[in-house]
Amino acid sequence: MKSWWIRIEDGRRSFEMRDTAAPACGEDELLVRVKAASLNRGELIVGAGLHKAGAARPAGAEAAGVVEQAGARVTRFKPGDRVMGRTAGGFAEHARMHADEAMPVPAALDWRQAAAIPLVFAVSYDMLIAQGRLQAGQWLLVTGISSGVGVACLQLGKALGARVVGTSGSKAKLDRLREMGLDAGLLTREADFAARVKEISGGRGADVVVNNVGGTVFAECMRACAFEGRFATVGYLDRTLTAQIDIALLHEQRLVLFGVSNKLRTTQQRAVTIAGMTRDVLPFFANGRIQPCIDRVFPLDDLPQAVAYMESDAQVGKIIVEVERGES
Repeated sequence: MKSWWIRIEDGRRSFEMRDTAAPACGEDELLVRVKAASLNRGELIVGAGLHKAGAARPAGAEAAGVVEQAGARVTRFKPGDRVMGRTAGGFAEHARMHADEAMPVPAALDWRQAAAIPLVFAVSYDMLIAQGRLQAGQWLLVTGISSGVGVACLQLGKALGARVVGTSGSKAKLDRLREMGLDAGLLTREADFAARVKEISGGRGADVVVNNVGGTVFAECMRACAFEGRFATVGYLDRTLTAQIDIALLHEQRLVLFGVSNKLRTTQQRAVTIAGMTRDVLPFFANGRIQPCIDRVFPLDDLPQAVAYMESDAQVGKIIVEVERGES
């Protein structure tokens, strides 16, 4: 089968297309014939010290496709089922998927839409619902809102009945997101938005803040929080991994600061998130309340071009790699 591999060495990233055998399916796993996969910046980013150099590994962290084989201990899925989820090697014609991290694809979705969901909406569920406890009528601030996670937070936040403020350095991106329900867009790449957020929210501030940008806006995100605000850090687009914390503000405002990453979580821990997402978020896709935002689609052979497009920061939403055309 065709399979893309990624290597990080000497601060550089390279891709290699290989012709390999389909991966073996473990007892708790699914072997999936991949229809589509999508790009995630966290897997591909280089230079922030979060990815170690070493041997090449299969590339692609999420995919959607048809179950070809189910492991001996798998009871939730069977061959022929349409699934989406986290993978180790989604940019390939076949991929392994742990059954506890797989989700059924709602009938209303095509393969491209399904591939755009698993990771960004699992992270958004973790930030907004599981830890953020976002409620209808509350205010949500998302920095770098045009990213895959940012758009997912906008869509999930609106589905939950929240009012959403987003930052971006592009007026065109903010205009497009207003069409998707963004209540207020702040045109900025600087740490200068806290006062505006307070003004827009009638002096309250953001009940939940999602920081996709990184350390350069960390302190400003804290200042934008409402009393008892919940502040999630998930991204580092600025490559800045340090920031100062105003302890007096943390104390006086009773803030909750937390980070979101799947890298060091166990399969069992991730399975809890997937179960919650299946229960609380998938119905929004099934009834059409949320439709995944897809910016561009590339064929499997053009993965390097897809990555280059991602790194141009031109997209709004998800970039898809189509592995196999067709609905079956």
